[in-house]
Amino acid sequence: MLSDKSAGATVTAFDLDHIFQYHAPDSNDLVKYHDIREAGKTFAEVILKNIDSCADQEYTIRLIREAVMFANAAIALKGRLKKVVERS
Repeated sequence: MLSDKSAGATVTAFDLDHIFQYHAPDSNDLVKYHDIREAGKTFAEVILKNIDSCADQEYTIRLIREAVMFANAAIALKGRLKKVVERS
């Protein structure tokens, strides 16, 4: 995410080395991953039970899956998605 600094905007950069580094899970992480996956699966089951098969149902399931995957990524990064913000 970069903005034009010459226009007086905020410049934001991510620590790409940290983001793309392998983050091995510890035992606490495994429990968190499991809990989040189970909650996502339970919610998806409710959607499948209550919404007729259609594009919106498929889209909703995809969004639930994405939310679970993003939550798992946030756990792996251990909340350290570093942003550097400079103000001109």
